Amino acid sequence: MGLNSTSWLLVLGMSILSLTPLATAQENDVAVVASSTNSTNNLSVGDLRKMFSGTKHSWPEGQPIKLITRGPGCAERLLLLKLLDMSEDEYKRYWTAQVFRGEADSPPLVVPSVGMQKEAFMTFPGALSLVSAKDVKPGMKVIRVDGRLPGEAGYPLH
Repeated sequence: MGLNSTSWLLVLGMSILSLTPLATAQENDVAVVASSTNSTNNLSVGDLRKMFSGTKHSWPEGQPIKLITRGPGCAERLLLLKLLDMSEDEYKRYWTAQVFRGEADSPPLVVPSVGMQKEAFMTFPGALSLVSAKDVKPGMKVIRVDGRLPGEAGYPLH
């Protein structure tokens, strides 16, 4: 069954509203993104630390979290390391130990490009990642952090 013109306008309007806050994001702002089907709209910085460190394993609705990261040297990876207060070497050792102790099945999935991040989001419904605000793609839902989006005053991830 197709959408009528009113339905298309509603969908378009909702899409524009969801993208509007990102229009004010600065060039170097990084967004927290989840799969577009995820029901979570806001996370605290503390929750993000727990999720990205692997100590929190599932979303509030119970779906397992699948961490997707960019490779060493990327702005998103540098922000992740800052969030976790770790160096690149500490981060790698941390995840090796997590897997060795059986506290994690695997380290986060590392992808070399935004396109591969998008593909991972289509593959893993519980995906969680950091993405340059200018690179947010369809299928990625921007999650507020402490009630704020990238580009808004007081956004905590810089």
